[in-house]
Amino acid sequence: MSDRVTVTMDGGVADVRLVRTDKMNALDAKMFDALVATGEELKTQKGLRAVVLSGEGRAFCAGLDMGNFAQMAGGGRDPQSAGSGGTNNLVAREYGIANKAQQVCIVWQQIPVPVIAAVHGVAFGGGFQLTLGADMRYVAPDTKMSVMEIKWGLVPDMAGLLLMPGLARNDIMRELTYTGKVFTGAEAKEYGFATRVCENPREEALATAKEIANKSPHAIRGAKRLLNLAQHADAAAILRAETEEQVALIASPNQVEAVMSNMQKRAPNFVEVA
Repeated sequence: MSDRVTVTMDGGVADVRLVRTDKMNALDAKMFDALVATGEELKTQKGLRAVVLSGEGRAFCAGLDMGNFAQMAGGGRDPQSAGSGGTNNLVAREYGIANKAQQVCIVWQQIPVPVIAAVHGVAFGGGFQLTLGADMRYVAPDTKMSVMEIKWGLVPDMAGLLLMPGLARNDIMRELTYTGKVFTGAEAKEYGFATRVCENPREEALATAKEIANKSPHAIRGAKRLLNLAQHADAAAILRAETEEQVALIASPNQVEAVMSNMQKRAPNFVEVA
């Protein structure tokens, strides 16, 4: 819990909320720190089954805090800033292959359970890139989204160029990146950036998360590992990984429980992942 991000747990579902409502959840240094810290903590959270990521107030996330742009316009760069205003932190690889700004988005893929971003209001620039790290994106139809960095003379630098290609066509990515066009949630679905368009994204995301939480946690985690691998590995590696995951699951306690609960038409009682 912090003054930037809060987390509540219910039935294995982590409800993660950006709570800098007075600034439409804009990304300042404290928000960068809070998002990375939250993601890193959730990686090892016992009993975790699914995560919903959303923003309180009027917006999901308005992007980089305006104070950073003011510093750039004045020729100043704060080395403590984790966003595009902080050269030192951008160059440093603090998280394996990523800097802190990139880890803000990548960390959600590293969490071993599904993550659903529930998006409303606006998701601009870094806020848009934050949605890309989730497994799924539920978006309100009137949400305004943009790869907005070009407006400020910048390029996407929070893993957007790593994450967008798995969702949208190359020419769509180029048009949005070159123009900074603002598009709606409905258009995001057409482009490939929205999984589902819904009037109440958070409510539907929580419902899906609860559904996932009722499935075998070992199978869910195995499926996420496979789906992450499938984004970059070759055919042989993917096929081998499929086999390894399945061999580990067959006749395991939770796999047996999944079969028995279905046959007996009752709620499952799964063993948590150690």
